[in-house]
Amino acid sequence: MVLGSVLIAFAAYGVTVYAGAGNAQFQRFEVPPQAIFVDPKSFAVIGGTNATFRDSSFGTFFNPTSTAPPFFQIFDHAFLSILGRKPSIREVASNSTFAFAHEAPIYVAGTNEVFFASNDGGPLGMSDLDHNSVVGKISLNDVNAALAANVSVINVPVTFLDLPDTIQMTNGGTGPFQSSLILITSGRGSRPPSIALVNPNAPHNVTVLLDNFFGRQFNSLNDIKVHPSGKLFFTDVVYGFLNHFRPEPLLPNQVYRFDPETGTVRVVATDFDKCNGIAFTADGKTAYIADTGASGGFLGNNQTEPATIYAFDVDPRTHAFKNRRVFAYIDAGVPDGVQVDTKGNVYSGCGDGVQVRFDRYILKQAPNTNHGRKVWNDEGTLLGKFFLGTTSANMVFANDGRLVILAETKIFVADIAARGIPPILP
Repeated sequence: MVLGSVLIAFAAYGVTVYAGAGNAQFQRFEVPPQAIFVDPKSFAVIGGTNATFRDSSFGTFFNPTSTAPPFFQIFDHAFLSILGRKPSIREVASNSTFAFAHEAPIYVAGTNEVFFASNDGGPLGMSDLDHNSVVGKISLNDVNAALAANVSVINVPVTFLDLPDTIQMTNGGTGPFQSSLILITSGRGSRPPSIALVNPNAPHNVTVLLDNFFGRQFNSLNDIKVHPSGKLFFTDVVYGFLNHFRPEPLLPNQVYRFDPETGTVRVVATDFDKCNGIAFTADGKTAYIADTGASGGFLGNNQTEPATIYAFDVDPRTHAFKNRRVFAYIDAGVPDGVQVDTKGNVYSGCGDGVQVRFDRYILKQAPNTNHGRKVWNDEGTLLGKFFLGTTSANMVFANDGRLVILAETKIFVADIAARGIPPILP
């Protein structure tokens, strides 16, 4: 999309860029291949007789250079430290008729595989009240072989797991935890949403850890993360009902903590429109929750509702989420799955791909944890995007410096400098 009279100051492949010329922030840096730098000053004012503005965060995305995706869209030079000197991004799997790669990405280092779930109840998901979603996996060894062969089109095979009926409409996942995948399900019909441990190896035996809140079924569990304490934190939201495969909700949209050792469950945060993705910093002191209120299922999209990531302090004793604050409002679609790297950068799947931000608040609270990193003027400053031109619901770090991005009918692999937080191994 070209925005009328917007002047794009810099759009380059492998060239030197001078950003912020004429003031004290003048800097020189190299833009790597597959990357575009867009100076925020170049679109701060779009006005004019023939100016064109976006009227939808869902239908049109911000790509003023009209660059063909996938590419790295840089808004702040600090994004370069995330990308590294020679980043790359490639499509590695696709099926235009099936949204096989929606959510629940889990990397298993022992086999170098990434697990994921198909879209549950959404477009091209092939799942509804009468049909379950599926869990699949790809081998990154296959990806490496294809990249080494330098083939123009990569489409590695996807293997689907044969899971028991206790796994219904998988929407979230994390781990490995106790050598197992943690899957969180939305349930289907009268079958309850649940949290389950799944053996990543055949025959993929399942142990259900939780399927109710003091006798009431959850609405449709959505996403889950393991806190450094070993407790499981998860979101519950009404999307099963909004996508016609779950009954009317019985509970508010809330965030819960579950202790797998004692079986106890409690609410740690509430008052959301539609709480969705969840993530923690490496020390577990800060939590992020995505609120996808603007996406309403059969009620349609309403971009006056939240498309917002909130940050919270995590109480060290009770684990209640406190000091709620807006971390970021998303410009494309809604923020879905959330991940955090070892430097505190926050990644979220959005309508146009994956967006990356940094939390100044963390740096202020722990000034010795990110030496040499710039302190931004505002929390949640957008550093850059893995611009796909299509929706990504989630992503996962695999190995050092590899980000595997789920994009419904496609999977992308980005080789970058950033590293993910290692799994919690209780």
